Amino acid sequence: MTGQSEPKGAKAARVDPGSFPQAGVAVVFGAGGGIGGALVEAIQAAKKFKHVVSFSRSTSPAIDLLDESSLERAAALAADQGELRLVIDATGFLHDDRQGPEKSWRQLDAANIARAFALNAIGPALIMKHVLPRLPRSGKAVFATLSARVGSIGDNRLGGWYSYRASKAALNQLVRTAAVELGRRSPNAICVALHPGTVATALSAPFAATGLEVHPPKAAARYLLAVVDQLTAEANGGVFDWRGQPVPW
Repeated sequence: MTGQSEPKGAKAARVDPGSFPQAGVAVVFGAGGGIGGALVEAIQAAKKFKHVVSFSRSTSPAIDLLDESSLERAAALAADQGELRLVIDATGFLHDDRQGPEKSWRQLDAANIARAFALNAIGPALIMKHVLPRLPRSGKAVFATLSARVGSIGDNRLGGWYSYRASKAALNQLVRTAAVELGRRSPNAICVALHPGTVATALSAPFAATGLEVHPPKAAARYLLAVVDQLTAEANGGVFDWRGQPVPW
């Protein structure tokens, strides 16, 4: 951690995202995960948005990061509810019973690398494809996707975790590139990647080292919303941690 103070409002029981226009729509992709579910609850508690729409593999309609048509359908459904002012992609893949982070190049497997990229980079890119053109042309609107500090190339001093690191680095580049195009279309819209820190979820549980600061999902959601609320157009295309500090490329 950086030692910087926590985002304004992060410790509060409820974050008030006052920088957004009234009566917009908030959307969370990946609402079935620990962070995604907590984000839905926090956004609903803020009572700032007219509608809070959530998507996961178990919602109706369901989303599948490997099925572009499901992502397009979800984006269209959300946009039908009103102006998309806040869209958060809380999807992400690190491990399951089939594969885990590689400790050495000896463990590299083409199929596993491709799967990590499909879930951590290509899926979110397709969400951007169908969400960003639907953001309002004026007024603050934010698309944020959850990345990871280990996706930073400049900050990589430990090695390992090849597929996860590379797929998150690719996601960061996709965000940066999409942000350039978004800025031409909607000058007040913001496309960013966010590092939530280490959160007590099934994704990070096996890898939470002793002494590492671990946030419960509800706290992580408040931190992230506080950061999103503070973002201005100058932040477009950036990668920021849960304190609002830039993450090195």
